[in-house]
Amino acid sequence: MNHRESRHKSAPRRDPAKGGERPAKLPSNQLWLYGAHAVLAALANKARKIRRIVLTVEALRSHAASIQRARALRPLPGEETTERQELDRLLPPGAVHQGIAVLAEHLESPGIEDIGRLAQNRDHAVVMVLDQVTDPHNVGAILRSAAAFGALAVVVTDRHSPEETGTLAKSASGALEVMPLVRVTNMVRALEQLKEAGFWTAGLAGEATQTLAQAKLSGKIALVMGAEGEGLRRLTREHCDHLVKLPMSDLVESLNVSNAAAISLYELARDQDLAVPPASH
Repeated sequence: MNHRESRHKSAPRRDPAKGGERPAKLPSNQLWLYGAHAVLAALANKARKIRRIVLTVEALRSHAASIQRARALRPLPGEETTERQELDRLLPPGAVHQGIAVLAEHLESPGIEDIGRLAQNRDHAVVMVLDQVTDPHNVGAILRSAAAFGALAVVVTDRHSPEETGTLAKSASGALEVMPLVRVTNMVRALEQLKEAGFWTAGLAGEATQTLAQAKLSGKIALVMGAEGEGLRRLTREHCDHLVKLPMSDLVESLNVSNAAAISLYELARDQDLAVPPASH
């Protein structure tokens, strides 16, 4: 096992407003990933460039075998052991890191045209399309559900959607490394490109007259989810082939978008052979 003592390249900077320390500013192409699931998935992802592996002695004992398996697949930097408090200072405030973190480079974002390529030889496929869903915890949870139910990709808008961060990666619990996250500048154009690739577009909307199950959608489906609270934007709604809803009682007005996404993905997967692992980045 390649192992070295912790050597930090730059000391954390003090935040005068708080009287404490804040992490050193990273280059724009780098981020900290933290938490066992997110880190171990990143180490196993050959497309993810890793610059540092920082962890406590206890976490090293727990995860040494997994790190060694990842290192057998590709070159990785040596582990740096440190105290939990020092790891706290390296990472964003409030990061729940479980004693392990990596400094990594951002993944390359695939294009909308890559989805058509992935779906080209498939009779059934599902893509999740998120119309300005801004909460990184929700997007992370949707990535996880998309991976669990065999979706091909998750599409988000370039603006009004969370960046690739440690919070997003931890919420995705490793799914960010295996589920393509496609960023588009124009949602309407992206929907048209998916239609050209053979997808039916179905928007989830509370005012729809039929449920997702009643619509009996099949083939290649792009399921469009609206922003928290606001739902689908008008132009997005107008460019959906179908509007569908989930059956709900009158006791609640709506579901959290990540919960609605998980239920919808399950519904679509029930009668279709979608349990094929998606291609990694």
